[in-house]
Parts: sequence; C-alpha cells; structure tokens
Amino acid sequence: MKDKILGTLYGQAIGDALGMPSELWNRNKINNFFGKITTFLDGPYENEVAKNFTKGQFTDDTAQALIIIDALNKNHFEPSKKIIADALIEWANATNAFENNILGPSSKAALTAIKRGEDPHCYTKNALTNGAAMRIAPIGTLFSKDQKLELINYVKGISETTHTSDVAIAGASMIAYAVTLAVEDKHWEEIIEGVLDIHEIAINEGAQTFSASISERLKLAVQFANHFENGEAYSRWLYDVIGCGTSLTESVPTALAIAYFCKDPHECAIFCANIGGDTDTIGAMATAISGAKYGYSNFNKLWIETIDKHNNVNLDQYATTLEKNKML
Repeated sequence: MKDKILGTLYGQAIGDALGMPSELWNRNKINNFFGKITTFLDGPYENEVAKNFTKGQFTDDTAQALIIIDALNKNHFEPSKKIIADALIEWANATNAFENNILGPSSKAALTAIKRGEDPHCYTKNALTNGAAMRIAPIGTLFSKDQKLELINYVKGISETTHTSDVAIAGASMIAYAVTLAVEDKHWEEIIEGVLDIHEIAINEGAQTFSASISERLKLAVQFANHFENGEAYSRWLYDVIGCGTSLTESVPTALAIAYFCKDPHECAIFCANIGGDTDTIGAMATAISGAKYGYSNFNKLWIETIDKHNNVNLDQYATTLEKNKML
C-alpha cells in the first residue's frame, strides 16, 4: 500500500515539476522554445508564471496537496474549512502567492475574501477552474473502491474552502476516485468506468453551473484515444478538441484521458509537459493517477532524486501519514 501511495505523491510532484517550465504556454511556443521537454528544466525567464522556479521544483498544485494533508492531520483527518483556509492563507502569505500570480483565480478570490472576513461563497459557487482537482489526488489513497459516497463527501469537505460548484466537486471526485482505483490496481477500462460513475453522483453535490459535461468530454477523449497510435497526434487532438485550459471541464477530462492513453507515469509526465496550456496541473493530476497504479518502486530513481533534492519536503512521511489514516 505504501508503495502505491508514494507512487501517487511522486507522480503528482513529477508531473507538476516537469510541466512547470511550459505552464500556460501554447503548443507552438513550447515547441519553438524547448523543442520537446523530456526532463526537468528551470522555469524560463520568458514565462511569467514559471520564471521563479528552478528545475525539479513543483508548483502550487503539489504544495497545496501537501498543505491539505497537513491541515487534515491537525484535525484527526476530519476536514475543517477553517483549518484548511488558515493553512492555505499561511502558505500563500509565506510564498507571496497573492502577489506573484501563483494562486489560481478561484482560490485567490475565495482566500482573499476569507482574509477580509467576508463570506467567500459568492466566489466558491462559481468556481470553474481546476484548483480543487489539482490538489486532491493523494486523498484518493484514503478510500476503497466501494466508498464512493464517503469519498465524495470528503472531497466536498476539503474543496469547499475555495470551490463549491457542481463541476468542481465532480471533477475533484473523479481525480481522487481514479487514484483509489489505480491504487487497487484496477485495469484502465475499469478506472474510466468508475470515474464516469462517480461523476453522476458528485455533479449533484455542488452549486449548479452551466458548464460543459466533464463526463461526456472524457467519454469522447477515451473513444478517440483508442484510434490513435501516435502520441503526438493524440496530444494535438486533445489540445484542439477537449482543451488544456485551466477550467475543470477541459483539464480534468484531458488529464484522465492522458493517464489512460500513456499508462506509464514517465511517458505521462512528458506527454503533459508538451501538450500546452495548463501543463503543470494536467501533469500533476494525470501522473498522480499513473503513479498510483505503477507504484513508487518502479519510478526512475534519478527523477525521484531530483524531486527530493529540489523540494524541501519528505514525501515518505506524507505517505506514512496517509497510510495510517486510510478510511477502512
């Protein structure tokens, strides 16, 4: 179990860090500037959101995932909106995230309102960006296949600090449940079926929006994945048709489809880093799922060493904490 949990954590960190240099650039710009990203790189000065990061550093996606675990650990693994909000604000203040364009728009608006003593609900109910989904993957390791409702409620309790919309709860639940199934080593078709099933329940748990359907986009992406043998062609198709932007309805189905298509987390991370758009977040979500299925012991040890060297965290300790608090 711990090998699978570590695979999730390192998968998230690797996908995040590999996708950091190209974050929010389009495909042509990535290709012209990098050629093809195949390893960890410094954030280029030309990229406003990545220029302060060095090679192997993960971004707010993984940082917030670990903050969530710390916040849960402070409250016996019961989600507390106040504790989570306080932890996220403390981290944001320490990293100048409010000023340095690190926070996503939904999280920034909600946390700013909380700092001012205001009710953030007017922001959280309309949150359509992927902040809830990008940080949720490790939570999937706490649950088993038959705990769908428990997982959704837990994800909702964690996410409501910044995201309470229908697509936010559904998208985050899909990513978490994909990890749950991957940890249990379910085959890829069953993982896709499972996340489609959980979407139908979770989409009713948040404030209604007029968003496109995550599940229908995922169905289309998986259908077309089976027609592509060439990764570059499928990457272009996903970018053009499903989308790689910061919205949940683009990035979540794209991340799930990439994990399904690539399977191997190393290929998955490279695929995500070069696809364009929200590369670090898509990479964090997709590679966490692949890593959960693949397991830590099968990772490239040089990549593991790079993550350990350039980030001041002990992911083994986080894996131990998650393993101890698995919801049986």
